[in-house]
Amino acid sequence: MTAKTGTYYVTTPIYYASGDLHIGHAYSTVAADALARFNRLRGRSTFFLTGADEHGQKVERQAQAAGKDPQTYVDEVVAQIVQLWERLNISYDDFLRTTEPRHTRVVQKIFERFLSQGDVYKSEYEGWYCTPCETFWLERQLVAGRCPNPECDREVQLLKEESYFLRLSKYAERLLEHIANYPDFIQPASRRNEMVNFVSQGLEDVCVTRTTFRWGIPVPWDGKHVVYVWVDALSNYISALGYLSDEPGGDERFRTFWPADVHIVGKEIMRFHAIIWPIMLMALGLPLPERVFGHGWLTGADGGKMSKSKGNVVDPMVLADKYGVDAVRYFLLRDMPFGPDGRYSEAALIDRTNVDLANDLGNLLNRTLTMVEKYCGGVVPEPRPDAADRAMERLLGEVVPAVEKAMDELRIPVALETIWRLPGLGNRYIEDNAPWNLAKDPASRARLDTVLYNLLETLRATAALLVPFLPETAVRIWGQLGLEADPRRIAWADLARWGQSTPGTRTRKGPALFPRIDPAVALGSEE
Repeated sequence: MTAKTGTYYVTTPIYYASGDLHIGHAYSTVAADALARFNRLRGRSTFFLTGADEHGQKVERQAQAAGKDPQTYVDEVVAQIVQLWERLNISYDDFLRTTEPRHTRVVQKIFERFLSQGDVYKSEYEGWYCTPCETFWLERQLVAGRCPNPECDREVQLLKEESYFLRLSKYAERLLEHIANYPDFIQPASRRNEMVNFVSQGLEDVCVTRTTFRWGIPVPWDGKHVVYVWVDALSNYISALGYLSDEPGGDERFRTFWPADVHIVGKEIMRFHAIIWPIMLMALGLPLPERVFGHGWLTGADGGKMSKSKGNVVDPMVLADKYGVDAVRYFLLRDMPFGPDGRYSEAALIDRTNVDLANDLGNLLNRTLTMVEKYCGGVVPEPRPDAADRAMERLLGEVVPAVEKAMDELRIPVALETIWRLPGLGNRYIEDNAPWNLAKDPASRARLDTVLYNLLETLRATAALLVPFLPETAVRIWGQLGLEADPRRIAWADLARWGQSTPGTRTRKGPALFPRIDPAVALGSEE
């Protein structure tokens, strides 16, 4: 691995432009967004890439069925993807489309290099092909003669055609050695074990061009061939950085950010990202990414993976309109275990919103600002040294490094659970100190001011820590606390440091952050 410091490069998969995205795609992207926002706050020069995979036989056939040319078809699909990411507050730095000339040129140069050094060769391929998955399978891999992808389970076709092949077998031992030397390269450990087992059984060279359809990047010297989807799609992670680019500054961006700190992918495409992609990079003489993280699936009520083919997908745009963007982001980041499969239900989203966001966080903000208005005229009081109470400050000192550690280890739910210790203690702090009783005794004025200041500062620190996860909520809390600066633009060290609330600042109590949701009404089960 490299000794890269001061920068951070995170990617999502580039999503297949064959239809609307669902909540599972949002899960990957919101997680990557939280990582990108967190590392920006920590002062790292950050690059966050997402995009769309637009080529292939499946897209070509869907466009034909819709009576459209492929480019028009994918343009419409991509417009919907971009709209969804805007709605979910995704802060990507680049959105790469595989139909863009900047990507096409790089893929063709990569292919030429592979051929010139003998890593690609022409032969004839015969195998079982699944069009929806854009994947060839060996006969021993089929399940009852059908596609072994559990999300698919469709019929496969026996195809025979001329093709170019990538020599995976040449690099198999080198890949196994890399995985052994860098155990964090493939995460979580269960995925690493799966990939090691797969490679250890022997890698067969993989078909990397097709001749039976035209919607793809053409091989420059052999016009009847188009580059097969995975070599095309996987190259996006370096083409977006300007690798082999003639564009001004392209090489500089690549040198700055490569290798990627983490590729966030779903477990169903781990084989491509943890085997084919590293071998492509080895053939190019490039360093491998620091980590490839394969998260689990979002499953439905039946425990099965959500998929368009099953008809059990959930539209994240509908959820965001119904419950708010940050409620959806929080549920995905807090409730879904980042690694194993996680079960989705709208009832669970409602419960998490009511308990954590409305009761814990929203209630603490409302109670605190109400007391500041009543007892301090809506102005941040001066904490008194003679009434010092360091419990909240000490907790913040524990929470900040714990959040940093959890995020560095990609344990996003743990990071949020850790942050929630602050509003949890804040609510207990109110009950323990009973400001309403302190207000009755003039001799307790110093203590009252200190308690209220500590509550305001706890809310400020909580909002600061929530910037990567719930950016809109952080800004709303910030505004109600009377703070003028945008918390998304403040350095992490300053956000997380105790004592940043300024006495004399006028607070601005607003509407409830997260009004409680009646499950019966929201789920349509009311009488």
